[in-house]
Amino acid sequence: MAGGKLLLVGCGKMGGAMLEGWLERGLKPADLAVIEPVEAIQPKIAGASIVGSIDALPASFAPDLVVLAVKPQTMDVALPGLRRFADAGATFLSIAAGKTLAYFRRHLGDNAKLVRAMPNTPAAVRRGVTVCVAGSGVGQAERARCQDLLSAVGSVDWVDDEGLMDAVTAVSGSGPAYVFLLAEAMAAAGVKAGLPAELATRLARGTVSGSGELLARSDDSAAQLRVNVTSPGGTTAEALKVLMAGDAIQPLFDRAIDAATRRSRELAG
Repeated sequence: MAGGKLLLVGCGKMGGAMLEGWLERGLKPADLAVIEPVEAIQPKIAGASIVGSIDALPASFAPDLVVLAVKPQTMDVALPGLRRFADAGATFLSIAAGKTLAYFRRHLGDNAKLVRAMPNTPAAVRRGVTVCVAGSGVGQAERARCQDLLSAVGSVDWVDDEGLMDAVTAVSGSGPAYVFLLAEAMAAAGVKAGLPAELATRLARGTVSGSGELLARSDDSAAQLRVNVTSPGGTTAEALKVLMAGDAIQPLFDRAIDAATRRSRELAG
């Protein structure tokens, strides 16, 4: 992993997952500082600076890169005190949903080097997907550093149009929750069909996770994989008639993605 001092602000589920990936990739603890106000989730890393507030950060620690991994609703509280790092030339990488490059420029200065990213929680098993957009003034070296960090926990794509980030947030940022809901719904339906709850849960979980792995490994599209398991006149075809009816899953997903996209825009601040 490329060198340089790194400050992680926020070490919840996403921040913690990324941190684990960086350490696996060889990030040196001496190059790391973490600000996490909740003591119970502060990481224990010998040689790194782990503090509860920016006031406790060693004065000599000057990050090249600041990763903002706090919730968008608390970003206003997290940013004061960080501007001095932007003024000193540090790059800021935000994974907060909705918060725009313009929002960060208002808090960190017009010349701040900013990258906005949206990863998702499969980063915890190094299978996350992240989409990024870079602000003006971010050079190839800073972009490569962000790419290096984010690729430690999965795949990385870049877009030039920041306006796409709200839809990215709705599809992949929030997407794992939709898949987990699918597993919940399948299990609940299995129980209603007469299966013991434990068995229904195990079947749904294994089916969702196994199908996800098949999708990841196969060169076939999701649509083709669906066709491959659908025999004409069979049980799957009967179920799909319900799920693919005109008022069923597609319009439901259309409304869900629209709602999440709208909420992402509302969080812009």
